[in-house]
Amino acid sequence: MEASPVPSSIRSFDLPGPAGALEALLNRGLDDSPYCALVCHPHPMGGGTLHNKVVYRAMKALHSLGIPVLRFNFRGVGRSEGEHDHGHGEQDDVRAALDLLEHEFHRPILFAGFSFGANVGMRACCGDPRVPGLVALGLPVVAEGRHYSYRYLPGCNQPKLFISGDHDQYGPVAEVEAVVATAPEPKQLVWIQDADHFFVDKLDQVQTEIIRWVKDNFLAGGR
Repeated sequence: MEASPVPSSIRSFDLPGPAGALEALLNRGLDDSPYCALVCHPHPMGGGTLHNKVVYRAMKALHSLGIPVLRFNFRGVGRSEGEHDHGHGEQDDVRAALDLLEHEFHRPILFAGFSFGANVGMRACCGDPRVPGLVALGLPVVAEGRHYSYRYLPGCNQPKLFISGDHDQYGPVAEVEAVVATAPEPKQLVWIQDADHFFVDKLDQVQTEIIRWVKDNFLAGGR
């Protein structure tokens, strides 16, 4: 695994959100990075927070390329104010995070989300001109009685990377492939062999795939 080119510097703060303050962490990257990034966590009802292992590894992948990365807790999670809104108000939380990154860095924003964070975050980011690329980790279809809709995907024209485990209990292969088929190019679907929804013992592979895709699509010829 590649080492980060800069020492880790983490800023903890409250992000102004539409339902109140949102607990946030910003891993600062290189001053000359051409991008910044946002990573969103899985479902709060399943214990999802900004400290989730998959979210942390996605941050590490992006930060290893010198990219500043913002993580935050959705409304009602941790110290974040407000109440869980079943994926509706959480889209506005994502937009508030994008607004903060735009104001602070004035550069394009790469998005990555895990599970619920992928569904909600992509819904908010698809079509947003500030977001040139999206990464969906463990795309959920049905999870503990919750059904996830992707009717928005046909209008999502940005480059997209989907990474799922071929033993994902919340995103079976055939169902995820059917969802991804509705998304326009450019897109890539990567299956992590023998991985479940949480990529147990497979997080190094997830991190490597994110790094590879970002380098190939956004940092070609760069670092």
